[in-house]
Amino acid sequence: QVQLVESGGGLVQPGGSLRLSCAASGSMFRINTMGWYRQAPGKQRELVATMHSGGNTNYGDSVKDRFIISRDNAENMVYLQMNSLKPEDTAIYYCSYRTPVPVTYWGQGTRVTVSA
Repeated sequence: QVQLVESGGGLVQPGGSLRLSCAASGSMFRINTMGWYRQAPGKQRELVATMHSGGNTNYGDSVKDRFIISRDNAENMVYLQMNSLKPEDTAIYYCSYRTPVPVTYWGQGTRVTVSA
């Protein structure tokens, strides 16, 4: 089992920035993919960004050039720097951890609200 705890959500004005953090613990795999997904009210969960333990990244089209994912493999942390935030970025953001099997674990989510 892998446990994920997100932090850093909140209320921010349009054009602002926010940084999310996720700490992973438990039965870790050296090779894994950590990342972020989000779910807005009435919509399906969608990819925000993922990052493989080897460094490869993948971004959703709506956040490219605005969001940056990074990770600290030694500390089992993943981060999401969100810049130029828009009202449509409002959602619950979920941290994910995918093992080589593959099995995906999810955090409880952190709410991000972009509003004036």
